[in-house]
Amino acid sequence: MCGVFGAVVPVGSETEAAAVAALGLFALQHRGQESAGVAVSDGEQLMVYKDLGMISSVLDERRLPSLRGRLAIAHCRYSTTGSTVWENSQPTLRLGPRRAISLGHNGNLVNTRELLAQLRGGRARLSASTDTELLTALIADEPAADTVEALLHVLPRVRGAFSLVILDERRVIGVRDPHGFRPLVLGRLPLPESGDDLLPGLWGDDERVGWVFASETAALDIVGAEFIRDVAPGEIVVLEQGQAPRSVRYAEAQPALCVFELIYFARPDSYMEGRNLYEVRRKMGEQLALEHPVETDLVMPVPDTGAPAAAGYAEASGIPYREGLVRNRYSGRTFIQPSQTMRQRGVTIKLNPLREVVRGRRLTVVDDSIVRGTTTKQIVSILRKAGATEIHVRISAPPIYHPCFYGIDTQIETELIAASHSLEEIRSFIGADSLGYLSIQGVLAALELPYEQFCFACFDGRYPEPVPYDAASRKFMLEEDPLEAVGGLVLPGARG
Repeated sequence: MCGVFGAVVPVGSETEAAAVAALGLFALQHRGQESAGVAVSDGEQLMVYKDLGMISSVLDERRLPSLRGRLAIAHCRYSTTGSTVWENSQPTLRLGPRRAISLGHNGNLVNTRELLAQLRGGRARLSASTDTELLTALIADEPAADTVEALLHVLPRVRGAFSLVILDERRVIGVRDPHGFRPLVLGRLPLPESGDDLLPGLWGDDERVGWVFASETAALDIVGAEFIRDVAPGEIVVLEQGQAPRSVRYAEAQPALCVFELIYFARPDSYMEGRNLYEVRRKMGEQLALEHPVETDLVMPVPDTGAPAAAGYAEASGIPYREGLVRNRYSGRTFIQPSQTMRQRGVTIKLNPLREVVRGRRLTVVDDSIVRGTTTKQIVSILRKAGATEIHVRISAPPIYHPCFYGIDTQIETELIAASHSLEEIRSFIGADSLGYLSIQGVLAALELPYEQFCFACFDGRYPEPVPYDAASRKFMLEEDPLEAVGGLVLPGARG
């Protein structure tokens, strides 16, 4: 998944771009917890600082003051290609014959082998084992004199999911793939001191105006930026100081936004497709109550992501809503931990039951999804031990039958419990008294948008972008041979 942010701060601002980008990235921590980093430009050279760990430990007050410049990009990583090692953290940095660029990527490419064959020198030229490093090398090596022109040559050859923030010496560039699998939004920073005296939509060329890119609108809110619009699928948006954003179309839009963004990944206070995601998820809960009613004493969410749907379920069913599990706020998001062992350990420290609420009661437990089933099984077990007499699990998404190759780390069907087990077998495995999933039709009813606008591939197997036959084995493909490091002005954190 990953979170990306880009910033061009206005002339006269006392705040450096790195600080703005780091602050915006904090709002995107839920999108990736393995590493974080920021790249800056002072107009002449690029510098990157990145490390493994959470944003607060990587981009702290000791590091940020040394990262000077009016242009910056930032990234937090959730791995879908390559291991969790320092070399694979982002932003990347590449010194090409005509340009230096840094890049942050949210998504996953599906034609990595094909692109690798186009790179002069092949795998030995890469200093990391990610598709992001490969894409950065291709752009940096492109002989076009201008970064945007280089993108126009490279991007039509790239397939898969990619929302990018790119930094060169004097620009921050946002890119979204032709399907728009992953979100990317454009925002405007307020004018310093004098306030905002520009009318919305009348951008103009004004050196006092700053601009930002972000994976979600919630990150705009935290830096005080005004939402302008989504970066369109198949679009390049160029930000430079003192100039209005410039749009360049490189491919025809074929929209297919990942519907799982709206169901789970994005923050509930973000907006996508003009919809507030809390309200979308609450309506999914209402639909779930209509499709799978059950007589119980309480409706309770699996915190935190199940809360909006649980509220909707309670409202539609008339069953009282109560919190029955307390979440450790410092435990992170279990689903996006990079290994099954870490996911299992994460559940045991993440949730603790409210025994006075749970004991002796029949529960409707609402969550947003079941991927592998192990987390839900542990939650049911926790509630049983706390004294629940019945546990009826309701899921505000359809069963996940198929792997995702566009940026979610479920690239093997054997990891998906619904791919090989019936509804009754899943119910038995998790230990629930009953189990019900929201249908695709129920999701669409809550969204009030057409099916054709989204990617539902993990639910129905209809992939908008063709996927190679061996895609399931491709996460570590760039680690098959030893990697040869290349130069670049990178300030590493502690490698351990």
